[in-house]
Amino acid sequence: MNITGQAAVVTGGGSGLGAETARRLARLGAKVAVFDVNGDAARSVAAEIGGVGHACDITDTAALEQALAAAAESIGPARILVNVAGIGGARRVVGKDGTPMPLEDFRRVIDVNLIGTFNVTRLVAARMAALPPLDDGERGVIVCTASVAAFDGQIGQEAYAASKGGLVSLTLPLARDLASHGIRVCTIAPGLFLTPLLYKLPEDVQKSLGESIPFPKRLGKPEEFADLAAHIVGNPSLNGEVIRLDGALRLPPR
Repeated sequence: MNITGQAAVVTGGGSGLGAETARRLARLGAKVAVFDVNGDAARSVAAEIGGVGHACDITDTAALEQALAAAAESIGPARILVNVAGIGGARRVVGKDGTPMPLEDFRRVIDVNLIGTFNVTRLVAARMAALPPLDDGERGVIVCTASVAAFDGQIGQEAYAASKGGLVSLTLPLARDLASHGIRVCTIAPGLFLTPLLYKLPEDVQKSLGESIPFPKRLGKPEEFADLAAHIVGNPSLNGEVIRLDGALRLPPR
């Protein structure tokens, strides 16, 4: 799909990988709606790129539908969706005091990362399916964000790894399901990237994490994630694929 002139929605676009993806799509000529649970951050990025920003919790269907309708009215119906919104969290199944991990902690990560991403995807896909096809028959492209933790989950990452593993497993059936509508689906599984969370770590810790990556021996740059997201949108043969973006990193147990 030619990105120029198309409307795009980026969730989690108020910071990190999402913000850089929104910037990249805008530079390539897209009209971008930035969704983020932090409305001020979403509007700030949107103002920077000439898009629109909306406060949006992806687990809140009513709020999500309202934001999608407002975005469509402002920039047109989206043919591009990049799902980046998500949360982290690490906790052992059995704590040092012998107590079990609260079920709500597990449920919250699954609700946001897996169910929330599917929530956005189903609502946007239905809107895409109603659009007229482009010259090549394509109606839309959806990119989801998993993690290498889906494959190499570490100690304490049960909830996070399960949520991202769910997105990995969801990718192919989604692509097959939506193929009849001319909608492609791919997922990026990033490794260690220099996001706002890692920026808070001491420089020596950042360096140590970067040196654990075979090559390049540094933390990933958000621009590299945005590059891949944009390439997926532009390459019509990419469909139903999960792409690791990790410099050949394999996470150790801890």
